[in-house]
Amino acid sequence: MMKKIGIDARLYSQTGVGTYLRNFLYYLDKKDDNNFIYYIYFIDEDFNKINFHRKNIFKKKADFRWHSFSEQIGFLSLIMKDNLDLMHFTYFSYPVFYPKKFIATIHDLTPLFLKTGKASMKYQLIYKFKHIALSFVLKNQVKKAKVILTPSFTVKRQIIDYYGEAYKKKIFPFLLGVDYQLIKEREYLALKNKFPFNFFIYVGNFYPHKNIERLINVFLMMEKSVKLILIGPEDFFSQKIKKLIDHLNLKKKIIVYHPKDKSDLIFFYKNALALIHPSLSEGFGLPLIEAAYFNCPIIASDIPVFREILGKNYLSF
Repeated sequence: MMKKIGIDARLYSQTGVGTYLRNFLYYLDKKDDNNFIYYIYFIDEDFNKINFHRKNIFKKKADFRWHSFSEQIGFLSLIMKDNLDLMHFTYFSYPVFYPKKFIATIHDLTPLFLKTGKASMKYQLIYKFKHIALSFVLKNQVKKAKVILTPSFTVKRQIIDYYGEAYKKKIFPFLLGVDYQLIKEREYLALKNKFPFNFFIYVGNFYPHKNIERLINVFLMMEKSVKLILIGPEDFFSQKIKKLIDHLNLKKKIIVYHPKDKSDLIFFYKNALALIHPSLSEGFGLPLIEAAYFNCPIIASDIPVFREILGKNYLSF
């Protein structure tokens, strides 16, 4: 009887983890492997975004959001019913009481190291509760996983330093590559008419640890002829960045752009003066690898993981 492997793909459409998942599943579908049955779990909105060609890969709906109570109860119940021989949790948020064998991908420990709870006391209390819950979930995942995959040796070192040498032998780093969609797509040339000026770019999400507010303040002192284009998803964090840009009267100098597809990114990587990435902490740094692939100069923060993946091939600050 063929063994069953489950893969948690609930973050399929997210940045970072989502890019990892989309590439993972793309190449899994191309792999000549009929020795296992794969169950791939998606939230409802992502279920029809990918179809598999191999007959031993099955999609399953698992509309349970990460960091939620439904994940701990509903998702747990679903994967228990599927009676898997091995489960792969691709993110640190998972059903903590899952009793069977699993492996985990831990992308970084940034949420533990950089606390971002701000604003009112109410939100500080909510954030404190969430941080305690996160610490509990991640500690359990590190302890119970049979194997831990990390996107860099830097993250492996972080886990060992934080949780102890006892877990060293079960942590296996793998380095990420360029998104297959960027390799396949062609540059969207129509953007040249929209951006006919010199510009720097930032690519990624707008979480506080990305340090975008500091980058914006630096651009207050830059020449007016050079612009900054912040490229990332439209969400709560991007709205905060837009409000800051408005407040500083920098709308003509700093542009927030939400890409429609990968062909947009190719244009920006090929035409930017440089990619600027001021992040305070990362598990890897996919935009840096993508920029290097398109020969775009890189200016980035001097943090361990960037030194690991780029060596001396970037300007650090």
